[in-house]
Amino acid sequence: MAFLGSAALGLTLVALAPRLAGEGGALPPWGFLALVVFIDVAHVYATLYRTYFDRAEIARRPYLYGGVPLACFAVGVALHSVSHALFWTVLAYVALTHFVRQQIGWVAIYRARAGRRSNIDRVLDDAVTYAAALYPVLVWHASLPRAFEWFVEGDFVVLPIASVLPIAKWIYAALLVAYAARAVHRAISTRVVETGKHLVVATTAATWYVGIVATNSDFAFTAANVISHGVPYVVLLFMYARAKGPESSSFVRGILRRGFVAFVAVLQMLAFAEEMIWDRLVWHGHEGIFGWVPEIVLSDAALALIVPLLAVPQATHYVLDAVLWRRRDTGAAQARAMGFSRG
Repeated sequence: MAFLGSAALGLTLVALAPRLAGEGGALPPWGFLALVVFIDVAHVYATLYRTYFDRAEIARRPYLYGGVPLACFAVGVALHSVSHALFWTVLAYVALTHFVRQQIGWVAIYRARAGRRSNIDRVLDDAVTYAAALYPVLVWHASLPRAFEWFVEGDFVVLPIASVLPIAKWIYAALLVAYAARAVHRAISTRVVETGKHLVVATTAATWYVGIVATNSDFAFTAANVISHGVPYVVLLFMYARAKGPESSSFVRGILRRGFVAFVAVLQMLAFAEEMIWDRLVWHGHEGIFGWVPEIVLSDAALALIVPLLAVPQATHYVLDAVLWRRRDTGAAQARAMGFSRG
């Protein structure tokens, strides 16, 4: 339901964009607060419940949890010292990889839960999910500049690939048809419908195509892609925290006793604080939201340290997310949260 509900909400907002978006399809202040801060940035902090809010987990992998943020900061400083543009380009492509790989991970979870072990299913599932996300990204790269960016203007590199788009489109369509045919065949032969997996593939195809190809506005892109990416992840982490139960710290147990709203509120407070610091020190673009805090204009030398430092939470999230959810490392709480039968 998290996939269907979040995708439906995102696509509904896209449909209502003529009434909701700012001039030229811009993301209005309420959209920035609701979608970027309270969903996109907040979901980054959900990783805390799986890692830094868990003393036992930190003790189990101290070098991982201590080393990743330091490495992210060091790499960020090195990139930013070369150029501001290089820093944001690298971070944008790391983020894109994270977004795509997360969808691959969701599909793999549902395939494993259904007991599918065949190479045909794995290869087709991966291929169609990559195509659902990357064909729109190819269109994006072939038609730069567009009315929206991943992070900042110019972060994606212009690629001379317009001539290959027709071929890519046929491959994209063929994979979707092949996946649908395979799904129908398996449903008829086994009388089992893999609803969860099909919803992930369908919502990935719908939100990425609508948010990038069918529309060209910051509002549409953000609504279509941020909600369907962030909401299911937050739900997964809530399920993980609940499954952890008595093993959790007293701090986490206190939050969980107050329910899902309190769980999310912690994330949103952290996200709001981070974005306020970004805006007051770096962007200076949301006076109506953060104007009650004095802004500080930093030198280029200071920005070369502050920007990589502020990017550490999201960069750490990208790196850790690639490690934490591997099934071979799954503990009991994670197995329950992911829907596997584990004692």
